Amino acid sequence: MAFENITTKIEEVVQQSGVREGLVLCNAMHITASVFINDNERGLHEDYKKWLEGLAPFDASPERYAHNRTGEDNADAHMKRQIMGREVVVAITNGKLDFGPWEQIFYGEFDGRRAKRVLVKVIGE
Repeated sequence: MAFENITTKIEEVVQQSGVREGLVLCNAMHITASVFINDNERGLHEDYKKWLEGLAPFDASPERYAHNRTGEDNADAHMKRQIMGREVVVAITNGKLDFGPWEQIFYGEFDGRRAKRVLVKVIGE
């Protein structure tokens, strides 16, 4: 499980788009990954990891999770993604991401075994 701050990458995409007023959509394009907004504080990230593991502990055996009876062993990653969310939408004002205090965009990885991507769409003028 890992969280990567992707705010700078999203800011670069917005800048390259030339959009001054609009929206940016960031979407995790895999069912065991997440995109979410929160504070870039290490303790909080560790708290999230502990909390998520308590809600949906990793267990590759098919006894705990029915999904793991299909030949997969990542049911917990699906559940963690559901809790943390699939996507975020952020306003663009004067060409910049319009955040509240401390807000940043993160990519959350809960499985790590497959190549994944984040879709970014910038809409506006």
